[in-house]
Amino acid sequence: MDIRAQVSMVFHLDKCIGCHTCSIACKNIWTDRKGTEYMYWNNVETKPGTGYPTRWEDQTKYRGGWVVDGQRQKNLRLRLQGKWGTLTNIFYNPYLPTLDDYFEPWTYDYQNLINAPLADEQPTARAISMVTGKYMDTIEAGPNWDDDLGGSQVYANNDPNFDGASDEEMRQINEINSTVFFYLPRICNHCLNPGCVAACPQGALYKRGEDGVVLVSQERCRAWRMCVSGCPYKKTYFNWSTGKAEKCILCYPRLESGQPPACFHSCVGRIRYIGLVLYDADAIEETAKASQDQLVMAQRNIIKDPFDPEIIAAARANGIPSAKIAAAQQSPVYQFVKKWGIALPLHPEFRTLPMLFYVPPLGPVLAKVENGVYDNIASEARLGPLMSSLERSRVSLRYMASLLSGGNENIIRDVYKKLVAVRVYMRSKKVKDIPQEEVQRALAEGKTTAAEVEAIWRLTSMPTFEERFVVPPMERETAVDALFPQLDPVSHNYPIRRGAVGVGFHTDPARGP
Repeated sequence: MDIRAQVSMVFHLDKCIGCHTCSIACKNIWTDRKGTEYMYWNNVETKPGTGYPTRWEDQTKYRGGWVVDGQRQKNLRLRLQGKWGTLTNIFYNPYLPTLDDYFEPWTYDYQNLINAPLADEQPTARAISMVTGKYMDTIEAGPNWDDDLGGSQVYANNDPNFDGASDEEMRQINEINSTVFFYLPRICNHCLNPGCVAACPQGALYKRGEDGVVLVSQERCRAWRMCVSGCPYKKTYFNWSTGKAEKCILCYPRLESGQPPACFHSCVGRIRYIGLVLYDADAIEETAKASQDQLVMAQRNIIKDPFDPEIIAAARANGIPSAKIAAAQQSPVYQFVKKWGIALPLHPEFRTLPMLFYVPPLGPVLAKVENGVYDNIASEARLGPLMSSLERSRVSLRYMASLLSGGNENIIRDVYKKLVAVRVYMRSKKVKDIPQEEVQRALAEGKTTAAEVEAIWRLTSMPTFEERFVVPPMERETAVDALFPQLDPVSHNYPIRRGAVGVGFHTDPARGP
């Protein structure tokens, strides 16, 4: 058992209001440079929809993530290609998204508004490409081009999660009274089994040992761009100006100073949680090889109980300090994912073991208008929210299972039953209009208790800043010192040259004449 620490995240989709404040905070800090204009390390998509880049979930087109070959002797391999495929395609990668799949970034000719001569016509500011510098006659795409239109026929019909949907399901989605959408914020998942790291022939991508953040070495990167294809979430980008790959760094300079990432800190809806989890690195391969319907359970099992004395001892033996173990015990991510089981990984079938989890949204239910009344609760069932939210939801269980549980509808159904139980219990407590026997039925259906419901409601609705963001002490200085040998007692310097990490001397400093 190889216990390691990983910074993990939870996004509660029921609380996201689609304001894009997170995207702007990230954009202003990290990607406002030349060559990064089209990059949105944090973006908010509208689902059902095609996303950013367009149809990023379609791995028949982009070939990201991992696949399992064989029935008895299972072999885990990159979907993209093997070593020979890498060598063959190293100068031409046919599975890259194009700029049109993202969008061509633009600005406007504001100077024309200021400097235009006196005329009868109103001066205009034409769109100018930030890549070519030429005028753009038509703007056809943007990072959130389908914002609030995800449920429309144009975008919903092209959502890969609807591949294989029944005609009846598509008909309901396309009816004007049944149109529905929800927001899906996305950042790098900082996976346990990242496809981008495995795909890079230069070894430029790596996971930090102390917190699991996936980074790109700008010195080693040679712009092969295999990482862009290897990431099934398309969260690795290519800077066309510097010729280097770039990606979300989870604001690790902020983490090292005890602050949450900028997108977390700026979130208006307070949907974001961050914390540490302990996991067994020895089980990564077997977890990634699990059958598709068991991937969610396998990923839950790889996360270990931070209160277990055996896990604590194994963590300390691996050099994880007590402060990090204490942070893992207070982690909101552990509670949402492992303890309560209501947060799920995005597309676990990609087998990268993402460390960003989502609490699914409780969408509106199908209803009908009778006698001028829009009725969504059957009169014969007072416990309408429990049943109708599952069986009559506008967003089908099949769709949500395709998005968050690898197609396993039983898992997504159990999550929704627990979430609805929270809603029913708290409504009975606050509004007092639901009989107690129906409350008990809701708790039984959700396989939960009143105490657990109270805890879920507390962390969902009224968490403090410290409860949402349990940023562990990174102790970066300890991790860096581990790279160096003991100081020479005479010269007080390192006896051999080490890799450049910004600490210590390579040679004795000069002392003047």
